[in-house]
Amino acid sequence: MAQRPKSANLKAGLEDERLTVASVARRLGIAPATLRTWDRRYGLGPSSHVEGEHRRYSAKDLARLTLMRKLIIQGYSPCDAAEVALKSKSNSFESLASREVAVEVDDCSDLIESLLKAARVYDRSFIEDVLRQQIEKRGIINTWNELIVPVLIAVGNEWAELGTGIEIEHLLTEIITRLMQSSNQTPVNPINPRPVLLACIGEEMHTLALYTLGAALAERNIQSQFLGARTPISAVGAMVKKSAPPAVFLWAQLAKNGKSEVVGDIPRVRPAPRIILGGPGWRKTSKKSLVKVDCLDSAITEITRAVGA
Repeated sequence: MAQRPKSANLKAGLEDERLTVASVARRLGIAPATLRTWDRRYGLGPSSHVEGEHRRYSAKDLARLTLMRKLIIQGYSPCDAAEVALKSKSNSFESLASREVAVEVDDCSDLIESLLKAARVYDRSFIEDVLRQQIEKRGIINTWNELIVPVLIAVGNEWAELGTGIEIEHLLTEIITRLMQSSNQTPVNPINPRPVLLACIGEEMHTLALYTLGAALAERNIQSQFLGARTPISAVGAMVKKSAPPAVFLWAQLAKNGKSEVVGDIPRVRPAPRIILGGPGWRKTSKKSLVKVDCLDSAITEITRAVGA
């Protein structure tokens, strides 16, 4: 007798799985009482019941509830979200569970609120879906300026005022970092034969802006090398001496790391790279050999000039 493929066995196992209210609530990140309300008000409860046993949710029930929750986070009312979930024509729990909810609104305030709601319930997949869609639609820098920065500021303010949400900031940072890394594909035919050098200076641990900058440069066919967090100025100097980058971008989030005098330790080479300082940690400088920028847009402008584009 021919054996069933492993994929078929897995699918059958998932379809046969029956979940308790508590288990489904944990998976969705909502209270069990909310599930019971959705069942009572909208009919989104367990689809089958064995007499003498507690009612349990099937995989398809879970998929419909997952879809409903995505819609609510996006901004649908619970009533409208339930209607869409119930009317879904798919008979496959797999297609329901993996269905992407397209973000149709262009208003950034709505998207920011949706991302904040998702972040507060740790909905990683929704955040990734929305940001990936917006990067494709708006580009790296516009997504950074219009969505990511406002969301991070809101989360940071909540932590400063209430002392809560530090885990949300870490979750968002990890998600955004991974998205930017995946977007930063080395150009096949870059316009600059020598990569631009990016580094977090001193003891600087904040790397998110540089992952974003690297991805934005790749989007413009400019190749770069990122040396990561806590880069010693000696390491920057060694790279400059050996690779002669057209531009060096040094990031300092904190004032203790933004000491422009250390830039003097970078060896002089010809042609001389454009030294660009970014981040709130840098003080104003009168040195003509240094360019201080206040945002990633300006950083891209300066780097583009340096590579001759």
